[in-house]
Amino acid sequence: MDDAPNSGLDRRTIPQRSTRWAARIADLLATLRLTPNTISLLSVIVALGAAVALAASAFVGDGARLGLLITAACLMPLRLLLNMLDGMLAVERGMHTPTGDLFNELPDRIADLVVIAGAGYATASVWLSGGVDLGVALGWLAAALAVLTAYVRTLGAANGVGNFFDGPMAKPPRMWVLVLACLVSLLEAPLGWPRGIVLTMALAVIALGSLITVIVRLRRITAALRARAAAEAQP
Repeated sequence: MDDAPNSGLDRRTIPQRSTRWAARIADLLATLRLTPNTISLLSVIVALGAAVALAASAFVGDGARLGLLITAACLMPLRLLLNMLDGMLAVERGMHTPTGDLFNELPDRIADLVVIAGAGYATASVWLSGGVDLGVALGWLAAALAVLTAYVRTLGAANGVGNFFDGPMAKPPRMWVLVLACLVSLLEAPLGWPRGIVLTMALAVIALGSLITVIVRLRRITAALRARAAAEAQP
């Protein structure tokens, strides 16, 4: 995880960013004159595709559902790859624009919201007593908490102590939990499990992990602000 210096341009540590294959893809995108902002918008389109596949999987037969879940499981890592590549183009290839920070943040929040909420609709109506659709409720709760983790992170940058990427449920873990849930969901019918139960549990994990992440980041920001105030108070 990154220790955040005083810049809104801090980046999450991603080991794959330094690999040859990532550099080659970034070079190809630069050759094609695709800007970082364009890549950011493409990531939203991919996320929308994953969200539609997830939501639609609740309304089809088992065979079609398998195909839609596999599609979603493939699109979510692609979304993460595009998120990494837009940063590589902006920083390593020197293609940062005045609006780059806006395109770096807002598309990510939209993508998180639609994918996680879409997973809620994919739970095939796992109901609570009283007619509450547990899966849909968990989907929107997890989506809101996911967006909140990013909002809290940007509060650190806005207050001059930098971005903090700490916590167990940042963006990559959220997506990988859903990818794993989609793949394990393929076993629901063969094993006789309730349809949508795996995604319901995954959303509960994301919601709880995101809440913990919010708390962890708020503690880090609070400590940094207090440390700065103490340093400024010294003669």
